[in-house]
Amino acid sequence: MPVKILADSACDLPKEFYTEHNVTLFPLKVQVQGQEYEDVKTIDPKTVYDAIRSGDVPKTSQVSPLLFEEVFTRMAENNEDGIYIAFSSELSGTYQTSVMILDQVKEKYPNFNLTIVDTKCASLGFGLVVKEAARLAAENSSKEEIIKDVLFRSQHMEQVFTVEDLDYLAKGGRVSKASAFLGGLLNIKPILNVEDGKLVPIEKIRGKKRVYRRLVEIMKERGSDFKDQVIGISHADTPENLSEVKALIEEELQPREICITNIGSAVGAHTGPGAIAIFFLNKLPS
Repeated sequence: MPVKILADSACDLPKEFYTEHNVTLFPLKVQVQGQEYEDVKTIDPKTVYDAIRSGDVPKTSQVSPLLFEEVFTRMAENNEDGIYIAFSSELSGTYQTSVMILDQVKEKYPNFNLTIVDTKCASLGFGLVVKEAARLAAENSSKEEIIKDVLFRSQHMEQVFTVEDLDYLAKGGRVSKASAFLGGLLNIKPILNVEDGKLVPIEKIRGKKRVYRRLVEIMKERGSDFKDQVIGISHADTPENLSEVKALIEEELQPREICITNIGSAVGAHTGPGAIAIFFLNKLPS
């Protein structure tokens, strides 16, 4: 049997991806205006962004431990081998919970062959790792080959983004309130990246157009071989800015392919509307 691929919704892949590629989805939880939803399954990102614009502060929580237990137990009973590709442990407790539940399930099913990988990635950077794993699994690659690829892409994934307002990240505890205050002055736009799984502000640029040009400059500085790789762009309900960034990347780098998704409800609850993120490898698999 092919290796089973599992992923949580923070990879920001569209709902149809999971059914089309036989990937098991673990949805994070999103609470909007007092109502709890399952990311991807029962709420769409625009609902979250509209709520934020109206003054609501959405909250998120990790994947249900009960769901982990149900899925892992079913796989163990069916003798399925699997790889759960997980959201950065620095941004969610989901990875730690999955490891705890796996240990419990293996007490009853000691031969259960499931590997959990902490990608230290988020949004479509995480999603590009999952997409390639699903492709390899569909081609009946061995579990060892898939894990090797997942680890390589996770370690070499560059994840650089800008947000409309750092206050959104500050409210969710993702950056300091001081950084958010400074970012709000004089039309200064922050550039952040995901470093060892954590969000780290790296630059402040005045003006939106200059920020987008700087994002492409960072791609040139950190990456190479763009004509041989898939570039990811995710956006938070800002199609006009997406078009601008996409055009710049196509003009300057001519990548083999550009994969575009919405920043999903769980991640978008923290970035807020207007965010743009780019994802690329700083080194290609040999």
